[in-house]
Amino acid sequence: MRTLVIEDDPQLQKLLRRGLAEGGLSVDTAADGETGLHLAAAESYDAIVLDLMLPKLAGLELLRELRARGRNTPVLILTARDALADKIAGLDRGADDYLTKPFAVAELLARLRALIRRDHRAASATLVIADLEVDLAARRVRRAGRSIELPAKQFALLELLALHRGQIVTRTQIYDKIYDGDADTLSNVVDVHVCRLREAVDRGFALRLIHTVRGQGYLLVAKEDEACRCAGD
Repeated sequence: MRTLVIEDDPQLQKLLRRGLAEGGLSVDTAADGETGLHLAAAESYDAIVLDLMLPKLAGLELLRELRARGRNTPVLILTARDALADKIAGLDRGADDYLTKPFAVAELLARLRALIRRDHRAASATLVIADLEVDLAARRVRRAGRSIELPAKQFALLELLALHRGQIVTRTQIYDKIYDGDADTLSNVVDVHVCRLREAVDRGFALRLIHTVRGQGYLLVAKEDEACRCAGD
């Protein structure tokens, strides 16, 4: 999932980028309100982490303008302002959640995942495709009752495919949502990770769930299709 962190403290920005990336999220950053608003309005993000005390454009004004432009991206305010009046003002301006500093990265990640699930309108925290169960809240995967352990990036990839189950997800969409800009070339990193995910999820099962649609992308679906193949199959 792709997130935008708007935070002017360089050390905290670095901490957030590392912590969210370790949690399987792709992270863009902005150090002032004007840049943050430009990115938030122009790009497609699954969630935004927003500080309130920003140079050039304050966080609440950024949020007001973003909502006025019709952008409904989930926004979590992350700030040192812990007064009730500040929390009410942030939520009334259109924020979806409010977390005060100091904070635990694990809690921030859990709150962001909850916002993203809500935005995708998942009816349940557990997505089921045939005999595959993807528990988004607990970050657990099971197939035919067997637990599957996945690294953070592979879980993020499976989560993206599961949220769009039955739909083709392009390589560009996967790269934008999951991988940072310093990764290897788009085609290589996505193809390699999809094949590793297929190895973990599909090996040993007659019914394949992860398919490659040549020239288009990938999809997670409970059907066997001879036109859908991963390189090396």
